Amino acid sequence: MNAAENNTTLIKNYAASLGFDFCGIAKAVRLDDDARRLEQWLGKNFNGSMQYMENNFELRIDPSKLVPGAKSVITLLLNYFPSQQQNTDVPKISKYAFGKDYHEVIRDKLKLLLQYIKENIGDINGRGFVDSAPVLERSWAQKSGLGWVGKNGNLINKQSGSFFFIATLITDLELEYDDAFAKDYCGTCTKCIDHCPTDAILPDKVIDGSKCISYFTIELKDALIPDTMKGKFDNWMFGCDVCQDVCPWNRFSKPTNEINFSPLSEILNFTKNDWEELTAESFKIIFKNSPLKRSKFEGVKRNLKFIQT
Repeated sequence: MNAAENNTTLIKNYAASLGFDFCGIAKAVRLDDDARRLEQWLGKNFNGSMQYMENNFELRIDPSKLVPGAKSVITLLLNYFPSQQQNTDVPKISKYAFGKDYHEVIRDKLKLLLQYIKENIGDINGRGFVDSAPVLERSWAQKSGLGWVGKNGNLINKQSGSFFFIATLITDLELEYDDAFAKDYCGTCTKCIDHCPTDAILPDKVIDGSKCISYFTIELKDALIPDTMKGKFDNWMFGCDVCQDVCPWNRFSKPTNEINFSPLSEILNFTKNDWEELTAESFKIIFKNSPLKRSKFEGVKRNLKFIQT
């Protein structure tokens, strides 16, 4: 076994011990095809008010701009599919937000992985990312053999579906590279397109982010959601899982083993009245470690009011 093979085995085994469900590695190259697609997507204003999507264009498509001398892009998947579901007929919350904020959970794991690599392989240069920098995670996941990008824009793993967080570790360490995932197993299925409440999923795997319920309920910071969206939110108060819930591949989803993603009892059991009566002080205490804090108390109240009118 040569050094690259040995180091790859060490990294993948340790990633598994940290709780990551899948680990794939791709050669660090410039993503020219993705650059063209991203440019077209931005040109059609599909990013809505998410101006940050337009920033750092070169950093998004060239890993060596983030880590000088980058040779490998390690992609890690962490399952977040919950063992319990919300009560019915209550304001709905995306499953990724049931437990602790994934940024904090995964960031800690990436730090441990990078520390392990430095201690056991050498003083390499590397940076870990989880939604914290302009990294095209799904493209790297596909290039490292972890799945394909579905019509709903999500990475789909053939064994386990799409309820995964994607983390990336870029390093100047040369490793063994996995074969890219070459097939697309969506076939002629259009369930995600047909069921999207706001028609945000377009042909050819293009998502109009400015129409997505997750965009309106999380990213949009305006005081008001456009009236044109009235009656289309299907009771989603924070995020939206429709395109994943209807995906046939998610019949293979299994509950996560990550204790930090255990659902908050309030998210599972809050009634509509509980949400309406929630105070800013209680919100700050209950959801201090939750992704819901991204929308802030005012955003959650705005969303709640919108889906009820």
